[in-house]
Amino acid sequence: MYHTKSIFNHLLQNFLLISSSTVFMLSCAKKEPSGQELGTIPSDSVMIWSQMALDNSNTITKRQTILRKALEHTQSRSNDSTKLKYISKIQWAYLMLDDSLAFRKTNAQARLTALAVGDSANWARRHWDLAYFFEKRDVKDSAYFHYAQTQKVFMRLNDPLQAGRFLYYMAKIQEEVKDFAGSETNVIKAIELLKPLDANMDLYNCYNLLGIIANGLGNYEQALIDYKTANGYLRKVKNQKYSEAGEKNNIGVVYSEMGEYQKAIPYFEDVLAVEGVRKNQTALFARALTNLAESKFKAGIDTDVKYQLQESIRIRDSLRDLEGLAGSHYHLAEYYLAKNDNSNAILNATKAKGFATQSANNDRLLKTLQLLIRIDSRNALVYSEEYIKLDDSLRLEERKLRDKFARIRFETDEVVAENELLARQRQLWTGIALTLLLLSIAAFVIISQRIKNQKLKFQQEQQTSNQEILDLLLSQGEKLQEGKQIEQKRISEELHDGVQGRLQGARMMLLGLNKRDDDDAKSERSRAIVMLKDIQEEVRSISHELSHAAYQKIHNFILSLEDLKTTIEKSADITIDFNYAEHLDWDALNSDIKINLYRIIQESLQNAVKHAQCTHIDLQLTADTATVGVRITDNGKGFVVKKGKKGIGMRNIASRTTKVNGTWNIESVIGNGTTVSLTIPIIKKDTRKEAKKESENLQNA
Repeated sequence: MYHTKSIFNHLLQNFLLISSSTVFMLSCAKKEPSGQELGTIPSDSVMIWSQMALDNSNTITKRQTILRKALEHTQSRSNDSTKLKYISKIQWAYLMLDDSLAFRKTNAQARLTALAVGDSANWARRHWDLAYFFEKRDVKDSAYFHYAQTQKVFMRLNDPLQAGRFLYYMAKIQEEVKDFAGSETNVIKAIELLKPLDANMDLYNCYNLLGIIANGLGNYEQALIDYKTANGYLRKVKNQKYSEAGEKNNIGVVYSEMGEYQKAIPYFEDVLAVEGVRKNQTALFARALTNLAESKFKAGIDTDVKYQLQESIRIRDSLRDLEGLAGSHYHLAEYYLAKNDNSNAILNATKAKGFATQSANNDRLLKTLQLLIRIDSRNALVYSEEYIKLDDSLRLEERKLRDKFARIRFETDEVVAENELLARQRQLWTGIALTLLLLSIAAFVIISQRIKNQKLKFQQEQQTSNQEILDLLLSQGEKLQEGKQIEQKRISEELHDGVQGRLQGARMMLLGLNKRDDDDAKSERSRAIVMLKDIQEEVRSISHELSHAAYQKIHNFILSLEDLKTTIEKSADITIDFNYAEHLDWDALNSDIKINLYRIIQESLQNAVKHAQCTHIDLQLTADTATVGVRITDNGKGFVVKKGKKGIGMRNIASRTTKVNGTWNIESVIGNGTTVSLTIPIIKKDTRKEAKKESENLQNA
C-alpha cells in the first residue's frame, strides 16, 4: 500500500531556497521562488552571474565557469552583508548544479561569513541547504542534524512558524527510519507551535504524518482520526483538491491495512475520479490505481485488476518512478501467483526486486524477497540468506540512526529548555513593567511605604539590641560605681578619723602655744611640726593608693564579653578560649563600635552553637594603632559558603560591620569548621561627652 506523504516528497524535487534575506515555504517543503519573490535582480555582476548559473539552458561547463568567476570576485571582499548575500547565492547555484564538492566548500564559507557578520537567520538557512543536500543523497542522520541546527536558531529568533516546520522535517526523517516514538514527539511539538498561528497547510502535513506513524504502529483507528483531522485543516486551504485526493488515498490505505478492503475501494475510486488528477498529479493517480487494484484483488474482485496493475506500471515507467515500479510489479507477481502462473509471478517479483534495489526501498525489497522465497524454490536458499542479511543490517542501521537522533534531540531539548527559561524571564519582566506602569503613583507610594515600614522595623530591632548591650554596660557601670562609692567611703573615713583628727589636735596645740614663748613651748611646737609631717605622709599614702587604683584599668567591655562567654559555655556545654589585646583600652572605644562589636560577636557565637554543632570556639581580639580585629573560629561541621543561604543573622553582621566602616569575611570548609573575621577602624570616644552620657544614663536608671 502506498501512502501520500503530504506533498513533501513531491515538492522536495522542486525545492529552492531564496539566497536573499526572505525565505518562502509552501506547506512543508521549500518551493521554487517566482520572479516576484526574488525581486529584481541587482545590476551587480555577482548576482547576474549567479542567476545565469541557475539557467538550465546554459551548458554545465559554462555554468561552472560563471560560478568560478563569481566566487573569485566574492572572495576579494571583506566579510559584510553583501559578501554574505553573494556567497549564499553561489553555494545555492552549486547545489542546483549538483556539484557536491563545490557546494560543501561554499556552504561552509557562507556559514562562517554569516557568523562573522552576526546574521543568525542566514546561518540557519545555510544549514537548511546542507540538510536538503544530505536528504537528496539519503544521508538521513546528517540531514536530521542540520534540520535540528536550523530549528534551534529559529526557536532562538522566536519564529514559531519556521521552528514548527523544521520539527516536521525532523519528524519526517525519523518516520522514514521507523523511529516512530521520536517522530511522534517532534511532530506533536510542531503542532503546538503551529496551532496558534492557524498555519492550516502545515497542520495538515503534521496530522497527515501522525496518521502515517499510527498506521506504521498498527494503530489503525488512531490513523483514521489523524487523517480526518488533517483533511479538516486541508479544507481551510483554497485550491487543494489534489491534496484532498491524496488524503483520501491515505484513508483508503488504512482501511486496506485493517483488512476492510470493501471500505477502502471507494476512497481509491474517488481519487481516480478527481478532475485532472491523471494529467496534473500523475504519480498520485498511479499510486491510487495500484492501491485500488490491490484492494479489489484481496477483496476477491477480479475485474480489471491485471489491467489496472499493468496500466500503473506503464505510467510509473514513464515517470521513472522506480519505487512505484517496484510496488506495481510486486502486486502483479502476487496476482500471477494467485492465478498459478508461477513463471510470470517470478518474472514480476524479480523485476520488483531490481527496482526496489535501485530505489533503495528496503521495505519493498524485504517483502519481495519473502515472496521470491515462496515462489522460486530453486533459489529460495539464496533469497533467504539475502533476506536475513538485509534485515539484520537494516535493524542495526535503524538502531544507530535512532541513537543519533536521540542524542541530537537531547541537545535540542536543552536549548529549548534554555529558551523557555529566557522567555519566561522576559515575560516576567514585561509583566512587572506593565504592572508598574498601570499602577503608576499608587504602586510607588505603597512600595515606598512598605520599604519605610521595613526599615523602621529593622531600626527598632537594632535599637532594641543596642539597648540590651547598653543595659549590660550600665550594669557593669553600676558595679563599678558601687566599688567607687565603697572606696570613697573608706577614703572619707580615713580622712575623717585619721587626718582630720590629727590636724585638729595640731591646730589646737599651735593655738595654745601662740600664747607662750618659753622652752616648753618651743618643744611643743617641735612636736606639732613632727605631727604635721606625719599627717603629710599619711595624705601622701592615701594619694598613692588612689593613684594606683586609677592605673588599674577596669574593662567594662571585656567584662561583658567574659560574662557572654561564661553564659554560652554553660548553656551550650562547649568550651571557648577568649584572648584579647591587653595594651588597648577597650572601654575608650567609641560606644557605637563597642555596641556593634559586642552584638557581632554574640551573633557569631550563637550561630556557631546553633548551626555548626561545634564543641570548641576560639575568640581572638587583636588591635594595632589603626584597627581592631576579631577572629572567631569553631570546630563545627562547616558549610559551602557560596551555596549557603544568608539568613537574618548574617545580614545583621554585615549591616553592623558597615555601620562602623568595617569589613568582614567568612570562610568555611565541610568538616573543618568555620572562621568569621572582621576588621574595624579605631575611633576613640569623647571622654567628656561619654561621661555626660553615662551620667545621664545612670540618673535615668
